[in-house]
Amino acid sequence: MSDASFLLRVRAVPNAKKTQFAGTLGEAVKIKVQAVPEGGRANAELSAFLAETLSLPKRSVSVVSGETSRDKILKIEGCARERAEQVWGFVLPKASRG
Repeated sequence: MSDASFLLRVRAVPNAKKTQFAGTLGEAVKIKVQAVPEGGRANAELSAFLAETLSLPKRSVSVVSGETSRDKILKIEGCARERAEQVWGFVLPKASRG
């Protein structure tokens, strides 16, 4: 994996009032997602949210594993992990550093 991409472990919490970061949970970043987990809507909103916060196109964020689970691994391309930490304002858990 190049310096301009990284994997991110996420614990998604669907049906939230608002899509937003909710801290870290163990080895994952906890993200509340407003969408319902039906028909891939929550995954699409999660990917779009992360891409938007990093000023990347939506296609730059993809679910690598955990399509139907709350625990997911996403690949973020076109952005280094260090830049994401700067933009998001927190250090990613060790397991998300890859």
